[in-house]
Amino acid sequence: MQIQDQYSRGLRDLRISVTDRCNFRCRYCMPEEIFDNNYAFLPKEHILSVDEIIRLARLFTALGVQKIRITGGEPLLRKELPEIIERVSQIPQIEDVALTTNGSLLAKHAQLLKNSGLMRVAVSLDALDDGTFMKMNGGRSHVQPVLNGIEAAAEAGLKVKVNMVVQKGVNDESILSMVEYFRDRGHILRLIEFMDVGNTNGWNWDQVVSKKEMLERIHSEWPLEPVDSNYSGEVASRYRFLDGKGEIGIISSVSDAFCSTCTRARLSAEGTLYTCLFATKGYALLPMLRSGASDEEITTYLVDIWYNRHDRYSIDRGKNQSDGSKVEMSRIGG
Repeated sequence: MQIQDQYSRGLRDLRISVTDRCNFRCRYCMPEEIFDNNYAFLPKEHILSVDEIIRLARLFTALGVQKIRITGGEPLLRKELPEIIERVSQIPQIEDVALTTNGSLLAKHAQLLKNSGLMRVAVSLDALDDGTFMKMNGGRSHVQPVLNGIEAAAEAGLKVKVNMVVQKGVNDESILSMVEYFRDRGHILRLIEFMDVGNTNGWNWDQVVSKKEMLERIHSEWPLEPVDSNYSGEVASRYRFLDGKGEIGIISSVSDAFCSTCTRARLSAEGTLYTCLFATKGYALLPMLRSGASDEEITTYLVDIWYNRHDRYSIDRGKNQSDGSKVEMSRIGG
């Protein structure tokens, strides 16, 4: 079955958060001053079990999902992660299993995750110098452990991309050094506009470095040309270097929205379904799972949610939108 929403967008990608915990405190996701030591993370019994994750993954694939990305929080903090990846990868309809991580623990686990069925990894890294990076991550990690994780993932045979959230006046001066470093090593760097996800990151337009500005900076050093998308709904605009040394991607949710082709659903660690990264409400699935609802009942609920989906926050940003609190990125993994 292939279902569609109110804008004829299918459901192809599912992002599953396996924990709300993280060992970083990145300013655009889980700022230290908000998520301090008094913040109450979810108790274990409120988080989806491995069996519950796999059950939902199977139900989603019956509705058209072909790609699953494991997220967090920091997913490597979930001890059952290899089991989750192995069981997800064994679902016949799944063509792609990916992981988003801050990379600080990746070197230790990369080979096991590859052996478990992981295909790709996206590692978050916002600068190459420790001062800027630690300012971005709340002082929780130096750069080298993340670089070690990236290389360990590549050596294990995983496809690697590096994600850099760019915030004006904080780390935008690191754009060129990041581009130079990763193009010389054959990893695709994806630059992400600072987004107004959640309610705690202090976002405003003045802190956004637009896609256009990023391209101009990079093109002045290493000329670029656009490349066609790999598939419909790809979030990053692709550009390759004219000298043949790879490519970069830019994710421009603020200045050049891609809502019209969005095929992604997000499942939080506590089993709440969100149909947009900027959602102000979710749909609790955990009570259904634990009250004995049948697969048919849950599937009917999922179909109804997606059929009535009309999210396009980034296209409509600032146009008569609700003032309701948006879900925090740390809950749904971006």
